[in-house]
Amino acid sequence: VAKLSHDETQIIGPKVVAAKLPKTLVMANGDKRKVGDIELEAVPMYNHERGPAKGKPYHDKGRGNGYILSYGGKRLYLSGDTACTDEMRALKDIDIAFVCMNLPYTMPPSEAAECVRAFKPKVVYPFHYRGSDLADFSKSVTEAGVEVRLRAWY
Repeated sequence: VAKLSHDETQIIGPKVVAAKLPKTLVMANGDKRKVGDIELEAVPMYNHERGPAKGKPYHDKGRGNGYILSYGGKRLYLSGDTACTDEMRALKDIDIAFVCMNLPYTMPPSEAAECVRAFKPKVVYPFHYRGSDLADFSKSVTEAGVEVRLRAWY
């Protein structure tokens, strides 16, 4: 981060990020704010059940965020490492979504497809999917009218 940062760089993240990166603009689940010309909304990201031990998820609700960025009349969603949450299912008017998938920390492609089908972005870029077969994910969301774009992002 230090190599890419300059005087005008603004890092935005939850409290746990701010503890490690000074000058982070802290956003909690549900917060909305404008930074420059970009409107930001922090969307909860968490796991319901997956974790290192029963009752201990990898990502607790309230600890981290996904984000909706609105700019130039377009809405971009970045899921963060999450399961398919009620908050993700309820998203509206998303033009482009970056949705994670890979066990054990996030969700399998089938769960990601179920979630994408619920909020129906115009375009979805799956990420963090190393080793996952995306054929069923792609077929499922394409049938729902969502364009899938695959790249080698892990």
